[in-house]
Order: sequence, then C-alpha cells, then structure tokens
Amino acid sequence: MKTVSHAPVSFSRRQFIGQVSAAAALALAPRWGRATEPAPRQLGVALVGLGGYSSGQLGPALRLTEHCRLAGVVTGDRAKGARWARDHGFPENNIFGYDTMDRMAGNPDIDIVYVVTPNGLHATHAIAAARAGKHVICEKPMANTVAECDAILAACAAAKVRLSIGYRLHFDPYHEELRRLVRTGEFGSFRQMSGGFAFRLGSAQWRAQKQLAGGGPLMDLGVYVIQESCMAADAAPVAVTARERPKARPEFFRDVEEGIAWTMEFPGGGKSECFTSYNDARNDFRAEAERGWFEVAPAYSYRNLRGATSRGPLRFEPPVNQQARQMDDFAQCVRTGRASPVPGEMGRRDVAIIEAIYASAAADGARTVVPI
Repeated sequence: MKTVSHAPVSFSRRQFIGQVSAAAALALAPRWGRATEPAPRQLGVALVGLGGYSSGQLGPALRLTEHCRLAGVVTGDRAKGARWARDHGFPENNIFGYDTMDRMAGNPDIDIVYVVTPNGLHATHAIAAARAGKHVICEKPMANTVAECDAILAACAAAKVRLSIGYRLHFDPYHEELRRLVRTGEFGSFRQMSGGFAFRLGSAQWRAQKQLAGGGPLMDLGVYVIQESCMAADAAPVAVTARERPKARPEFFRDVEEGIAWTMEFPGGGKSECFTSYNDARNDFRAEAERGWFEVAPAYSYRNLRGATSRGPLRFEPPVNQQARQMDDFAQCVRTGRASPVPGEMGRRDVAIIEAIYASAAADGARTVVPI
C-alpha cells in the first residue's frame, strides 16, 4: 500500500484564523452558485396507448426517472386518460385522442412521445408525433414492414426530431456485460450463438392478428433473440434460413405463425440458432468464442435476470428498472444531442431481418439474403 508522510507544520493564530475564513468562504460559494442555477427541467413524456405495457411497466418506471416525467397520454378512452392524469399529476388538457395528436404541437409540457400501440399502428402514431414536433420512442418492433420503418425515419428527419426504439435490454447490466465482452475482445469473437424466447399465449388478442401484429411470436418475442444475436456478433446477419413449426392450435393462430425456428449467418462465419413460439417455454441466450462463453437465462425478462461466463456467475446488484434507464437515456440524448444507442435505423434493420426470416420460411427454408 502506498503511504504518504507529512512533515509537521506550524501556524500562527492569525494564519489559522485567515485560513479558516477562506475555507468557509469557499464552502459557501458553490451553494450560492447553485441557488441561481435551477436543476434542468424534466422532459415531458406522453404515452400513446394505455395497455398492459404502459400500465404495468412504463407508467411505474416514469415515477422513477430522473430526467423525464409523465406529462400526458394519448388514448381512445377519455375516462381512462382522466384516471392517469389524476394518478400521475398532469392536467387533463394533456389527454389526447388518437385523432387529435396534432394538438400536441402547441403543448410545451410534452417533449417526447412514446408509441406503445399495436405494431400495425406504430407508423401512424410515430409519424403523427413527429409532425407535431415531438421526439419519438417507438416500441419494438419498429413497424410491421421495412416500408413503414422508412416512412417513420423520413417523418422524423423532416421534422428534425430524434427517434429511438424501445429496446430496453440495452440498458440492462447483463446485456451491457455482453457488449463489453464484445468491445474488449476478451474472449475473442463470438461465433456460435443460440437463443429462444417463448411462452404460451392463452387468450385471443391483437398479437394473433396479422393486421395489427404483423406476424406471430417472431414480431413480439423473436425480435429479442435477433437483437441479442446481433449484439454478440457485433454485426447484422448476411443471410437467414427459417422454418415454421407445425401449429398445435391452428384455430387460434389462423393467420400468424405459432412458432418458428431460424438460423442467422453473420460475416466471418458466425451463426446463431434461434427459436420463438406462443406455445412453448424458453427464455435464454448463449454465445461461445475461442477463449470463453457468455450466457443469460432468464434473458429477456423485465427483472430477475441471471447470467454467467466461463469465468463464473454474473450478479449485478441492486437490480435496475430497464424502462426507467431506457427513457432517461433518451431524455439525455434529446437534451445533449448525443446519439441514441438504439436508433430508428436499428429498428429498421431488425424488421428487415424479420422480413427475410418470413421469406425463407415461406420458401420452405431456402437460404435468404438479408437486404440491409
């Protein structure tokens, strides 16, 4: 341990009093300065759609955020909006309908609009928010098609507003550790990857309707596995092969897949074997490199993730609120001009991968190039 010795120092009474006075003045000076510099205003967020994700995750997270706050809602149910206004302390004139989002343009309380409606409505609502001059977070997947993603990107560029995708796992420490390992190259390049996300969808809802969902579990759950694989490979795939699984409940999944398995090929020879389903149970990811491996299971949940590497278990405490960190990061991006780590272009990339997976499955597993 490094030690530092101090020679004795003698002070006169006058020197001592002078130095104490100077120290007191220095201690008080920052307090005076801070009094004239109020803390930055929290940016106002409006949630578009008040379904389960808003009520169960985003609303509670916005009580924890440091740089943003809930300032309004967009809903088709005025009474529900009024309850949110009372619960979260924003005025009722900050309740908008889906057909009156343009009125946000004159509302200084709202800086950011978070689109949380079904996938098939993302483009409509994200474009309306951009045209109102508001920065946009669009929940994943960005949209049902690449064409819709392009329309969102164009609208945000024309309005000069920022766009981010709701990829909350980028703000979770287990997934941050995966990206750190990729960045440092400590284990070498991850070449063999595998992952799956599946649960049983038990009730009829929009997620089983192609017009609203764009597809089945690939759009909802599979996008997480795509994201994780791209993180580990540090690249987008060049090609995919895919096959839809036989349906155990064809009457329920009439126009979307029930389950699908696919392989992604990455530059340099890396591969990821992936799976998603609305009739199984999986929640895992593993990546292997020349000098080590990384795994996380549960991998995609809101909380209680567990992970390990070839060096041993991973444990990050205290647990984080992924959504609060995600929204605070975007608020800081808006405030400082820093680029979002989860931009609209990343959302478009993933929808292009999804389209290639569906194309391969429709062609009986033919290898399909990803046009990114």
